[in-house]
Amino acid sequence: MSQQIDKQLVRQRFAGKLKSYKKHALVQQTMAKSLTELLCNAKPSRSFDRVLEVGSGSGSLMTELLGRCTVDTYYANDLVEESALFLKKLLASFSVREFHFLPGDIELMQWLPSELDLVVSNATLQWLDDLDGFFRSMSERLRRGGVLAFSSFSTSNMQEISSIEGGGLRYHTLHELEQLAGKYFELTACREEEQRLEFATPEAVLHHIRQTGVNALSRRSWTKSQYQRFIDQYQEQFSCANGVYLTYHPVYCCMKTRAS
Repeated sequence: MSQQIDKQLVRQRFAGKLKSYKKHALVQQTMAKSLTELLCNAKPSRSFDRVLEVGSGSGSLMTELLGRCTVDTYYANDLVEESALFLKKLLASFSVREFHFLPGDIELMQWLPSELDLVVSNATLQWLDDLDGFFRSMSERLRRGGVLAFSSFSTSNMQEISSIEGGGLRYHTLHELEQLAGKYFELTACREEEQRLEFATPEAVLHHIRQTGVNALSRRSWTKSQYQRFIDQYQEQFSCANGVYLTYHPVYCCMKTRAS
């Protein structure tokens, strides 16, 4: 059963972990690289006039994108205003004529740029309430032949946590994402994979989750007995040779606006 997303809690949790995110969010950094490769294959010229990034965070995708592509005007959006500080430091290493940071919830923004060549997003769309509305909105802001490229997570993501705790985000299957986006875009390339991270202990899994900010669904605190129950069940159910494991289920999609 999925939980309703508390955007204010999401903002608070990610704001507190921006500094530690790159060190601990190894899967998300790999996803940024894979997404950029997918995009470069779809757009061999690697040149974009106007780009919007949704969920810019501490700049993993920006680093990959600007390291391989030419961008004239870069718009970056994030729920966490502090993201702008990280991005501006990164921009010192790249040649971008204009940079604009757009703080706030992308689903509630009163103004967004138009005539875009590219909209990109890494490991963010799973936090949105209305994906259909997002795809429709982006299709309206992209130029004809403009590209939407994103990565997110699918149904097996962190299944170990949800199997013990219940609840969790409402993840879409790759087929569902293709159907939703396919109403507004022509699909260029989509794929999915599973990655299993190994940790010495269940406590290390929880530390990893806290340091990446993705424990942003509930304000509830465990009692000592609830915490111990979780540790014991995790150890029993998800052990491996090196300790215990946690599953990630990334999906990648690249698509273009329809010709007519």
